[in-house]
Amino acid sequence: MLSYLESKLYADVEGTCSGQYGYIIAVVSILDIGKGMVLSGSGQAEFIIRYRAIVFKPFKGEVVDGVVNTVSKMGFFVSVGPVNVFVSQQLIHPDMKYDPNSNPPSYASEDQIIEKDTKVRLQIVGTRVDTTEIFAIGSIKEDHLGVIE
Repeated sequence: MLSYLESKLYADVEGTCSGQYGYIIAVVSILDIGKGMVLSGSGQAEFIIRYRAIVFKPFKGEVVDGVVNTVSKMGFFVSVGPVNVFVSQQLIHPDMKYDPNSNPPSYASEDQIIEKDTKVRLQIVGTRVDTTEIFAIGSIKEDHLGVIE
């Protein structure tokens, strides 16, 4: 029974997003499994399980690394673990210009090119948390942000 509860916890919790705690990346350890109560009418049992987990919840001002997955004239999206961060054209350094004629579409300056699959370092400037998803906006306007090798 305990092994079933453990496997059910891993399957139900890992990879999900909680508005309060962020994305639950992995369950590290199980601290306590309660006695359980039988639910009237269905015969199912409900257990309260306390556990420790690795979570990811980006916050305003945090500097993170990610990979560009979409580029458009409005800006670009970066995958930072399970979170997609949008970097608006207004939050990109003024030297970088959108090049619609390049294939794939990109933002380019004299020494840097941002296109699909480029690794970038950005700063989170805002987040919005839903019950099942986290949305973020990022900036590469400051020093030491942008393309990383």
